Amino acid sequence: MTTVDQPLDVLLSDGSTVQLRPIRPADGPEIVAMHARFSERTRYLRYFSPYPRIPDRDLERFVNVDHRDREAFVVLAGGRIVAVGRYERLGPKVPEAEVAFVVEDAHQGRGIGSVLLEHLADAARRAGIGHFVAEVLPANGAMQRVFADFGYQVRRQYADGVVHLSFPIAPTEATLEVQRGREHRTEARSIARLLAPRGIAVYGASATGQGVGAALLGHLRDAGFTGAIVPVHPSAATVAGLPAYPSAADAGGAIDLAVVAVAPEAAGAVVADAAAAGAHGLVVISAGFAEAGPEGAAAQRALARAAHAAGMRVVGPNCLGVANTGERVRLNATLAPVLPARGRVGIFSQSGAFGTALLAEASRRGLGLSSFVSAGNRADVSGNDLLQYWQDDPATDVIVLYLETFGNPRKFARLARHIGRSKPVVALASPARPPGLGGDGPGPDEVAVRALFAHSGVIRVDTVAELLDVGVLLANQPLPRGRRVGVVGNSSALTGLAATACAAQGLTVAAGYPADVGPRAGAAEFAAALAAAAADDGVDALVAVFAPPLPGQLTDTEADFTAALPLTARVDKPTVATFLAGRVPAGVPAYPSVEEAVRALGRVAAYADWLRRPPGTLPDLPRIDPAAGQAALRSDGTDPAGLLAAYGIDVVPSVPARSAGEAAAAAATLGWPVALKAAGPGLRHRLDLGAVRLDLTDEPALRRAYAEMSAVFGADVLVQPMVPPGVACVVELVEDPAFGPVVGFGLGGVATELLGDRAWRPVPLTDTDAAELVDEPRAAPLLRGHRGGIPVDRAALAELLVRVGRLADDQPRVRSLTLNPVLARPDGLAVLHATVRVGADAARPDTGPRRL
Repeated sequence: MTTVDQPLDVLLSDGSTVQLRPIRPADGPEIVAMHARFSERTRYLRYFSPYPRIPDRDLERFVNVDHRDREAFVVLAGGRIVAVGRYERLGPKVPEAEVAFVVEDAHQGRGIGSVLLEHLADAARRAGIGHFVAEVLPANGAMQRVFADFGYQVRRQYADGVVHLSFPIAPTEATLEVQRGREHRTEARSIARLLAPRGIAVYGASATGQGVGAALLGHLRDAGFTGAIVPVHPSAATVAGLPAYPSAADAGGAIDLAVVAVAPEAAGAVVADAAAAGAHGLVVISAGFAEAGPEGAAAQRALARAAHAAGMRVVGPNCLGVANTGERVRLNATLAPVLPARGRVGIFSQSGAFGTALLAEASRRGLGLSSFVSAGNRADVSGNDLLQYWQDDPATDVIVLYLETFGNPRKFARLARHIGRSKPVVALASPARPPGLGGDGPGPDEVAVRALFAHSGVIRVDTVAELLDVGVLLANQPLPRGRRVGVVGNSSALTGLAATACAAQGLTVAAGYPADVGPRAGAAEFAAALAAAAADDGVDALVAVFAPPLPGQLTDTEADFTAALPLTARVDKPTVATFLAGRVPAGVPAYPSVEEAVRALGRVAAYADWLRRPPGTLPDLPRIDPAAGQAALRSDGTDPAGLLAAYGIDVVPSVPARSAGEAAAAAATLGWPVALKAAGPGLRHRLDLGAVRLDLTDEPALRRAYAEMSAVFGADVLVQPMVPPGVACVVELVEDPAFGPVVGFGLGGVATELLGDRAWRPVPLTDTDAAELVDEPRAAPLLRGHRGGIPVDRAALAELLVRVGRLADDQPRVRSLTLNPVLARPDGLAVLHATVRVGADAARPDTGPRRL
């Protein structure tokens, strides 16, 4: 078994980074040095004796492992080994191994033990080991808690003064929940340290006051940052009136964050200096890294590696910066001179240019900001990290994201589904779909992608303006309880336009509306109409549209229509407004056009619908054997029958043939009647082209059919036993760039394929996901007996989709899968053909042990 020797960057419970890698023979001196730093108690608890020094024979065995029956990992902090963990198989081909690890005293309590256990268990499983055993002294409560808190079913026995532990290491829902809980806490903690620093070192601020560094320094001061600001300059005694130092450590205070605006070639020295000062993170504004070409990309990788080795996280490079409007922090480490007022919306922008536009437009609209991060090239910190932080941040109620690409799409979909249940997530994401997603079809189209976001609890928008349209509404108004809209206005043209816009957004104009008070109505009459609509039990949301009265038509008091809007705030119903003239009172989302107002309301109503739907559960289905699925992939990755059988999916057998005689022999083996199908890709279900002949009851009929088909489609055919007829359906699995593995469902046929009539969901699929997936295609009424048809077993289809989702979740090597056709019948279904595309045996993002 081979193992990757490159260090992996991992986060610890305090939000700092360390590196983990397999042990090397050259690590001997470092292991001895670490052992010498142990306290007597640590040595005793690990080795059951004082063990003052490691004998040469033991050291030789410690550092030389075969990476299969014996494995060991070391953890490095600041380039020094601070922990080691190992397992050793108990005998040849025995599926049990003894596990042990030890952590240097100064680094205990940081979660290193649980990280080592995750990686050791993962390596052991890949080596065919299913159980770990350990011997622990009763006094070593910390070690016992590491095993117990991991979610494993630990058996304990006490004998001869030692606690003997034994537990299976196969992943379970419990261990996965524990692992993801730790991941959430560590990532959130690491971002919290970046956004609430006690002191900031600024690198690259010139003494002349010119340049990017000087601008950053000025923005930090102007925002009133509550901590220390330390300009780092090689020669100047002061910069912008502040004492400057040649090294951040010379300032003598706590430095948690380094803001960097130096040339890429100087970045390495900055990392070392910031690390020496005890910084937790870097915000690298400087450009010239990965966006500049291969050399810049290499410099960016070196920057991230050096920072992680020193325990620091990196925002950027080539980013706008970070901000936190909290009263106790008042941080503006960005290139934006002015931030929006303090509020409860967190904003993430991958692009610096878009980030500038977002902040400026948020300020103009009065959208209050809690915190902001621009990730730039995303050498380290990404949108997923900010989702983890904002999930529990008491200062943030709404999350707004601008995303150009998805570094870990599977993780994004998982986090969004979870966080969206408590806080709305609004995302502006690129609609471009890269080619080659896999499967027979092109994968999710633009409409399906929007639906995928919606079913993950994400409100997807198309423009910066719409991003803030929705953000303002969510930040200032309650969610609607339904889709019934009361339209109130003083212009029949505007109220009619609003009603049309509601229909386009899937909203329903409530009975009795639009309510048009007429162009001569004054503010009091308008207020009464709004109040009546707000109190109407048949109304879930309000749209108020205002046209200015003619000059001199109303008194100033009667013309003050804005005074009517606050009345709606007394009821728990959202209100959006369009003013063609006049000022809108604070707290009421106002839009320049009726269409924009209703569109924002429609997006929020869809999110509220999603919240009301139960998330469903992951059903525990019989005939699921992931190990058998892996074995099938290893033995024959191109034949899907064994893989599908491991997930309880049976495929009707088919036999290839290249002549009439071979086809007849196959039919005799399978049993008459049979179907004959052209074997070419895309032809196996094309009855309309004559590429499929059904119900061939004897050899003469089969030979005639073969002669006719081979003349048109070639000699290669497939022979299958006949199955009862049904409604043809298609099930697909592809890798989506925004969501990772997604399962698609639709009805078969050229017309539905041409129209892209597929519904999609990210995996894993719950029972609710699968049931909705079956009913979502526009042609789905055919499954329920449309126009005299016989309803099919939709529950069987839903179970099939759950099984495909489970397969996708378990088997990262499966890049795409197509079941076409699937014949759905009243008494079940039959899968006639399956194709699979398999990739390399590599870890899929968001699976396996934790790593950055």
